[in-house]
Amino acid sequence: MNKKQAITFLKEKVETDNLRKHSLAVGAAMRSLAEHFDKDPDSWEVCGLLHDIDYEETKDEPSKHSELGREILLEKGLSEKICDAVYTHNSAHEADPKSLMGKSLYCVDSLTGLIVAATLVLPSNKIEDLEVENVINRFEEERFAAGADREAIAKSEDYLGLELEEFIEITLDAMKGISDELGL
Repeated sequence: MNKKQAITFLKEKVETDNLRKHSLAVGAAMRSLAEHFDKDPDSWEVCGLLHDIDYEETKDEPSKHSELGREILLEKGLSEKICDAVYTHNSAHEADPKSLMGKSLYCVDSLTGLIVAATLVLPSNKIEDLEVENVINRFEEERFAAGADREAIAKSEDYLGLELEEFIEITLDAMKGISDELGL
């Protein structure tokens, strides 16, 4: 499945505009991480775009989220690697991601949410005005964007070999690159 097909499928399965934007952000970040690690950016981006494909169906049953997503994506013919990454991004399964793709998805999922929240408290509400330092400051405020899993974000050092600042910079730059699509 290519990016265009993934976006079409995303639009078919996901009705919520914010969830679609989140998926676009994660897709862009995964593409940038793949490029950083010299991996296949197309498959990594598709993984990010479709990681929450089942969220609207499973939001009231968190333990089923990403389990159903994995099944849906397997039926669509996506690779085991992508499907496993999607499954392990949900910490409710207590399944550690094994591949670099899975580890990247696990870490970046919450970071994109933190970046959006940090953008929305800027006077301009523009991601282009957000700096890595702003995100670090917000990361350290436990009550700010409390739903952003700081432990998952901080795993970037162990899982990816990236210091927090570099991980944020890669993700932030990716999101800035699609700011119009994100409405930021």
